[in-house]
Amino acid sequence: MSFKDKIKHKSEEAKGAAKEQYGEATDDERLEAEGRTERGAANVKHAGDKVKDAAHDIKDALD
Repeated sequence: MSFKDKIKHKSEEAKGAAKEQYGEATDDERLEAEGRTERGAANVKHAGDKVKDAAHDIKDALD
């Protein structure tokens, strides 16, 4: 996984967390839920990055 993708996913996670906190502070349930969803999606992408990195490491170890 490229470093660029990891940075992108980390920024998506931060954006979601900010939305969630802002929604919580302003009592905006829709914005809070949207932030929670974005943060969750970013976490799934992080997990995918880790799986790809692990597969790459295994492939390198076998070569």
